Amino acid sequence: MKTTFPVTDHCDGARFFNPHGPSARAFSDLPKWWWQRLRGSATPWPKQVPPPVPVTLADNVSPGQVAATWLGHATWLLQLPGLTILTDPVFASRAGPFGLFGPKRAQPAALRLGELPRIDLVLVSHNHYDHLDLSSLRWLAQHRRPQVVVPLGLKSWLESRGVGNVAELDWWQSHFPGAGTEVVGTPAQHWSSRSPWDRCRTLWGGYVVKTDAGSLFFAGDTGWGPHFAEVQARLGAPGCALLPVGAYEPRWFMEPVHMNPAESVRAHLALGARVSLAMHHSTFCLTDEGWDEPVRALMVARRQEGIPDDAFRTPVAGETVLVALA
Repeated sequence: MKTTFPVTDHCDGARFFNPHGPSARAFSDLPKWWWQRLRGSATPWPKQVPPPVPVTLADNVSPGQVAATWLGHATWLLQLPGLTILTDPVFASRAGPFGLFGPKRAQPAALRLGELPRIDLVLVSHNHYDHLDLSSLRWLAQHRRPQVVVPLGLKSWLESRGVGNVAELDWWQSHFPGAGTEVVGTPAQHWSSRSPWDRCRTLWGGYVVKTDAGSLFFAGDTGWGPHFAEVQARLGAPGCALLPVGAYEPRWFMEPVHMNPAESVRAHLALGARVSLAMHHSTFCLTDEGWDEPVRALMVARRQEGIPDDAFRTPVAGETVLVALA
C-alpha cells in the first residue's frame, strides 16, 4: 500500500476512519433507504420556508466576545476583535456537483458573497458538497484572500483548483493565523467523499479557535462520540460551541455520522460549553426529518436535561448572537 499520510489511530496511511465507530453506512445500503422514502418515510418540507432575517453585523465586538451570525446550514460569520472567520462557506443553490445537482437550497444564504465583510480566516470541516462549495471558496480566494484551514488531504486538492493560502491540519494539530489566535483541528465522527471513488481519502473534523480571551468550538459535521469529552479534556470548555442538530433520519442509516438533537444536547454537556448554537438544519433537505423538526426536538431534549433555553440557542438564518468566550 502506498502511504500518503502518517499512520495513526484514524488513518492507515491511505484512507481515514473513525477510531470509535463506522465512518458511514455502505453505498449498498442506499437502495433500502431510497425504497423507504418511496414508501413515504420522509416528511415533506414546505414549498416555502421563512426567508432569512435582515443581517445586522456587529460594528464593534468587545474583547472576550464573539458575534456569531448564522448564514445557513454550517456557514457562520464569526466576528471577534481583529478577526473575522467564515465556517464551511456554502453559498450555492444546490449541495452537489457543479452547483447543478444535489438537494436544492430551501432558504437562501442570509448574505450574498458580495455582501460579506473582510474575511480573515475560513474553516472547512470536510469535503462533502454541503460543506465545501468550491465556487464559494474560489470567490473568497479572489475577492477576500483569507487564510483557509482544512483537514488532511484537502490542501493540494484546493490549490490545484485555484484556492491558495491553505493550511492543512490533522486532529490535534495547530495553526496560528495571527498573534493571540490558535486554531486546533479536532476529531469528528464522520466521513468524506466527493464521488464514489474517493471515499475517506481526505480527513474530516472540527476546530477549536483559542484566543487570549477564551475559545470557541466549530463541530463541523459529526455523529455522537467520545471526542466531545476529549476536546473538553485537552482544550478546555469552550465559551461558544457551534453544534449540528439536523440531518439525522432515518437513524439506522444516519446515526453513525449525524447527531440527532438529543445527542447534540449530550455533546453540549460533554463539552461543558457556556453557550451552544444550533446549525446544520432547515437549509438543505438532506434526510427524512421535517423542516422544523430539529428545532422542535432540540427544545424537548434541552428541557429534559434541564438546560436553559439561552444556553443552547437556535438562531434563525441571518440572526447575530453575541456570546462571551470566557
